[in-house]
Amino acid sequence: MITTISTKTKKITVLGLAALTLSLGSCSDYLDVEPQDKLSGEQVYRNVYDADAAVIGIYGKFMALAEKDVILNEMRADLMTTTRNSSPYLKEISEHNVSADNPYANPKEFFVVIQNCNDALKNFDIMLSQKKFTQSEYNQRYADIGSIRSWVYLQLGIHYGNVPYITEPIETLEDVKDVSKHPRIPFNQLLDKLVSFTEALTYKAPYATGSSLVIDVDGYNTAKFFINKECLLGDLQLWKGNYQEAAKHYKTVMETSSNSGNDSDRFDMYRIKWAEVSTHEDLAVYYLRNSEQDATTLINSNTQGWRSIFGRDRDRLWNTEWIWSLPFENNFAPKNPFIAFFSKQKGQYLAQPSKSAISLWKNQTQVNGIPYDARGEKFSYNVIGGDPVIMKYLYPSEALATGLVENTKGQWFLYRAAKLHLRYAEAANRDNKYKIADAIINGGIRAAYTPDPAPTDVTNVQQTKLAFPYDFDARNGDFPYYRGNWHRGTGVRGRAYVTRANVVGKDSLTAIENNIIDEDALELAYEGNRWEDLVRVALRRNNPAFLADKVAAKLKAEGNPKAEEVRAKLMNVNNWYLPFNWQ
Repeated sequence: MITTISTKTKKITVLGLAALTLSLGSCSDYLDVEPQDKLSGEQVYRNVYDADAAVIGIYGKFMALAEKDVILNEMRADLMTTTRNSSPYLKEISEHNVSADNPYANPKEFFVVIQNCNDALKNFDIMLSQKKFTQSEYNQRYADIGSIRSWVYLQLGIHYGNVPYITEPIETLEDVKDVSKHPRIPFNQLLDKLVSFTEALTYKAPYATGSSLVIDVDGYNTAKFFINKECLLGDLQLWKGNYQEAAKHYKTVMETSSNSGNDSDRFDMYRIKWAEVSTHEDLAVYYLRNSEQDATTLINSNTQGWRSIFGRDRDRLWNTEWIWSLPFENNFAPKNPFIAFFSKQKGQYLAQPSKSAISLWKNQTQVNGIPYDARGEKFSYNVIGGDPVIMKYLYPSEALATGLVENTKGQWFLYRAAKLHLRYAEAANRDNKYKIADAIINGGIRAAYTPDPAPTDVTNVQQTKLAFPYDFDARNGDFPYYRGNWHRGTGVRGRAYVTRANVVGKDSLTAIENNIIDEDALELAYEGNRWEDLVRVALRRNNPAFLADKVAAKLKAEGNPKAEEVRAKLMNVNNWYLPFNWQ
């Protein structure tokens, strides 16, 4: 076991917060905490290590939202559907006919996290006033927990529309139901409050190197456990339609390692890098070198190629793609919910890819002429015993377990480089930077900004020559020698080895945005993004049919007689939101 934890932080007793001992002896224990609704500040918040325990306790409770987050954002949309094993409650979610007692629609778990956040933020203020930790320690932890609260509220707004916005600890969670105490505000007003609060945070970077929360334990570095505040702010500004502000936040993350002296970081970190055709030490779709026409030579393992994004250990390559991810470990709470939900062999097989999603992947063409997108049937799902099985969450658990411990490893996918690039492209496109947006989703900046025929001297090409956040230098030349920070970037479709998505029609903005939303589906399916993507674009366009048509097409493709009824229902924006029923 790798441990770099000081004896002072080795064991932290959290009285009133969890009524248990948080021992940082393993990565699993690090998140194996159960904070309650009410805390006792005098006993809990005595120093920075108690504050750290509060932070980890909140993340432990936050992880209880993983299954609900994926189900609500995927089953309500067009890429995921039910199976013969699905409960009536899941069918209600898929068909947008949710009953009052549907457990997936109950908002209580979201407010459990919010209550813990509010209590921690209040006590952080008290600790600072009593000089129990430094201003820097306060800024980092306050911003982290404040951002988690904003993330949870954003999800509440997306799924419920009108919700109460509570920023102080309350006596009991049951008070949330009392509209006289906590009136519900419309989603757009909620977004205003979230943007205002989150932009005002004085610390927006990841936890600083040397922080007592950033440690190595059981082979994990905990830095990627914590929410990326710039990504969150990009998303909030994107929802509000402040596109250049969104692009600024996204580009800040994209440039994380631009000033690094290490070329493997500077050229690779969050860059959507080209395939390493000889070694296959990459995250790209590719085939054995010189056998690219042979479909059986597809690189398909947990340690090489595109599939390894979801199956590999948290190594250097993993770190170049993942921005925020929370792990599930064997025999430790919180338990991995995704094996039981998705697996046909080890679980209950409660969800599967929709026929609409399968058709979208099948309708793509690879650069070598093979007529499907390998990100579909080869990687995102497999056909097992005649049934399509969603695989992204299952690759780590497929590895052989050791001893008597069942392998239940996995992760909750929260943010990765491809999502960052696609969100950036969405913002750039709406800010009239069509060429950049098109380049990001297709073959990358260098390809888009290289004239035909390509010159030997690339001094004045292969770069955007624009100010931040639209400045890219992808020069790759030898006479004279250039290696711009973005010279290895190959675009989302370029890395996926599929042909470019053409801009169809006279309206470039809408055409490129349609391409982006399709690429979101091809690249990010089942990672908990789809419903919010459809809602955001449909609201922006004031076009409910954009969302309604896609959901109805899913149901129609599977022969569901309710397809037209659901479409008619979703043509009313008010019907996009779940009933705020508290149980």
